[in-house]
Amino acid sequence: MAAGKDATHLLDVLGFLCPVPVAEAKQALSNMEIGSVLKVLASDPETLHDIPLMLGRTPHELLSVVSHEGEYSFLIEVKSRER
Repeated sequence: MAAGKDATHLLDVLGFLCPVPVAEAKQALSNMEIGSVLKVLASDPETLHDIPLMLGRTPHELLSVVSHEGEYSFLIEVKSRER
């Protein structure tokens, strides 16, 4: 994972449980331009497993994951347009 890029878009799914955070992240990424960076804020601990798993099936890159007091922040760079 590479850090150092700033988010260009924010997705706040705090308080939502699976499958909402992953579904919303996938939808947001599909509408973003190549090179954009999505910051996902989530509170469901399952996202620590589910978001990297979902990204493994896409061309996008997980730049960082930060966990703080029950909240999780994911930085994801869009690497290709999905159809």
